[in-house]
Amino acid sequence: MEDCSNSLDDDADGLIDLNDPDCICEILSPESLIPNPSFEESTCCPTERSMLNCAVGWVQASEPTTDLIHPCGWTGWNGHFPPTPFPDGEAIMGFANGRVVGEGLEEYNWKEYAGACLTSPLKANNSYRFEFYIGFTNETLSPRLDITFFGTTSCDNLPFGNGNPDLGCPTNGPNWKKLGSENVGGGGGSAWVKTEITITPEEDIHAIAIGPPCQSSGANNTTYYFFDNLVLADLRSFEFQISEVNHPCESDFTLSVPQEENISYQWYKDGIALVGEVAPLLSKNYGEGEYQVRLINEGSCLLTEAYTYSIPIIENLTSITLCHDEVLQFGATSISESGNYTETFKDSNNCDSVVGLTVEVLPPLMDSVVAKIFEGETYDGVDQNRFNSPGTYDVSLLSDIGCDSLVHLQLEFYNVYFPNIFTPNSDGSNDRFVISGNRDLSEIKTLDIYDRWGQEVYSGINEFSNESSGWDGKRKGILAEQGVYTYISTLEMDDGKIRQIVGSVLLMK
Repeated sequence: MEDCSNSLDDDADGLIDLNDPDCICEILSPESLIPNPSFEESTCCPTERSMLNCAVGWVQASEPTTDLIHPCGWTGWNGHFPPTPFPDGEAIMGFANGRVVGEGLEEYNWKEYAGACLTSPLKANNSYRFEFYIGFTNETLSPRLDITFFGTTSCDNLPFGNGNPDLGCPTNGPNWKKLGSENVGGGGGSAWVKTEITITPEEDIHAIAIGPPCQSSGANNTTYYFFDNLVLADLRSFEFQISEVNHPCESDFTLSVPQEENISYQWYKDGIALVGEVAPLLSKNYGEGEYQVRLINEGSCLLTEAYTYSIPIIENLTSITLCHDEVLQFGATSISESGNYTETFKDSNNCDSVVGLTVEVLPPLMDSVVAKIFEGETYDGVDQNRFNSPGTYDVSLLSDIGCDSLVHLQLEFYNVYFPNIFTPNSDGSNDRFVISGNRDLSEIKTLDIYDRWGQEVYSGINEFSNESSGWDGKRKGILAEQGVYTYISTLEMDDGKIRQIVGSVLLMK
């Protein structure tokens, strides 16, 4: 016969303590009045958002719709990643409290609720406990929230606010009452938090809705949360559940059950007795595993539901771009090359936070610029630097992500010749005022010449250096007076730029 409390295989059948059929006791377990409390029973696999109706027993309670998340199909919104592992099974529910759409349009009253018709009503003046897990992504996308529990006297009141996505919470419509709420936060990281609300309804409640509070969120982004394992039952059925003492990642974490007179206690880990652990409070942390407590009272044997102690590991993925000469300190690793890196840190609760980092190291950023100017001009096309003489220049700039960028500038003068004197005396040498150039000059679009009183003496278009181009020094067929004349010419250069040049030329007879 097996002794069920000494961690030995007394009857030599290879089975120890609770793992032996000789030690079977009735298990204490609250039965949830909410059908399908962990969303595991389903009629379909979600392929997109707003498919909570795939979960048996659940109703899209509000016009803004909640989401069923399941690895068989739709696994959630990009950026709003649920914490893993899930508390119970593979399915969870996601809901928003306010949202931002379009170009920063904030819809504070966009509130998403899930509802259910209870398997049996909550009786007036009886006490009940609502236990559930709420999941958080991070402090920005899932800030602290007053999780709120609503009830109604008839299942006919589900759903509510039909056709009105701005209704807000259920009590903004008829026949709903707020039953209770609890302010919950995720500690700044990705986490599941077990929460409870104790209620005593004043009238029989046949249907419930859960989600955000009635107050506007006031957030400037879409805030989003997750639900799993929603258990609603008579308060007495929760009396001997195992409770956590301190955070599961802390070294002094332990477990407890309520203390009552005339009950003897025995703790078990993975079905094997922890010898000497016979008090309601487990004396120390025995590590990860499945814990139960056997309760003996006047010959009756009851066994608590199993509590699985698993130290949570928080996983986060991020990416970063580095400049070619930059070194990033990532934990104990100095990163200066592209690649995927993983490092484990400790969060504020002493939990392991595994961060996966994708690093892209940019190559040296270089650019070459070839530019031309006319003598006397200034080139200012590289940041705020100005150059007025030919040469080769290296200019350091900052890119839009803060990396050094080197610009190699090659600056030249346009090869265009503007005579400053000509002699229209028909001797065959320097008889015309002609602008000339090599391949830098594509076209002389206009050439206008004025005397010292501003009177036009010559106007030409589409000119180029040939025998008939330019000014022959005559004004209305008569040789102009000797003196200084002003010219304005519009040139098209080989780089496609149009330049207007103003200068003067001396006519000598």
